[in-house]
Amino acid sequence: MTSTAKQPATIAVEGGYELAEGGRWTGDRYVYVDILSGRLLELPAGTGQTPRQLARLDVPLGAVAPVRDRPGDWIVAAGTGIALLGADGVLQWLDRPEDHNTVPSRMNDGVADPGGRFWAGSMAYDATRGAGSLYRTDHDGTVTRVLDGLTIANGPAFTADGATMYLADTADGIIHRFRVDPATGDLTGPETFVRFRSDEGSPDGMTVDDEGCLWVAVWGGGEIRRYQADGRLLHTLKVPSPQPTSVCVHPSDFRILVTTARYGLTHPTKASGAVLSAPAPARAPETGHWRQG
Repeated sequence: MTSTAKQPATIAVEGGYELAEGGRWTGDRYVYVDILSGRLLELPAGTGQTPRQLARLDVPLGAVAPVRDRPGDWIVAAGTGIALLGADGVLQWLDRPEDHNTVPSRMNDGVADPGGRFWAGSMAYDATRGAGSLYRTDHDGTVTRVLDGLTIANGPAFTADGATMYLADTADGIIHRFRVDPATGDLTGPETFVRFRSDEGSPDGMTVDDEGCLWVAVWGGGEIRRYQADGRLLHTLKVPSPQPTSVCVHPSDFRILVTTARYGLTHPTKASGAVLSAPAPARAPETGHWRQG
């Protein structure tokens, strides 16, 4: 049976962000990006904290993951490719594959898998159908296009064993599921996990909790959904913003944090572009690290 949350989401950060996304817990802090302004921000654990800007790039910043054993360093999906961002704010590009796209494009959402690889999707600025791709960055820094023909790639999200990957194509309203070889990162699939109706909104950022359930931010639907591994909808949380972009399950506090966007809204509210918080029935592992070497 599907349940609807009775406790409402509240505003944790009154950011007014244009396109906040990519929220992740790492250590004792929550990190997220404001894509179009190129900003990386952190919110320390605890109540009443103020977010702090860690970096500001001169290109859009889609997603980040910490680099293992290098505190303060990040691997980032930014501009037209993948780079290392040092604690000094300097970018070291690994590859810029979207420079070769036939339409102006940028990197979008991304995450490190349990095996220490970094995965990130891309999209055309005008959302040209089929112009997006999914890239995998291996331990040696090699960036490989593993999927093409996507439109707006969001996620991906991995199970704790690294053997299953969920990937949303937001424009098509589909969440794909792939089998992953944890040793190589090779994919098998996809199969359709969930297909959204046109009046439901579209799947955006996602994460998997410690019970193996998938949480999905529903862009245009103003809600967060939790799905069982068999595709059954377990839980729905309405949020006071029509454009939630990512959902992050806290590793110990039984709550979620949700980024949202003001982008494209004619009449944004106080919650549009804020970071929201709400109770949750599960916890999740800490954010994965990209492992170099």
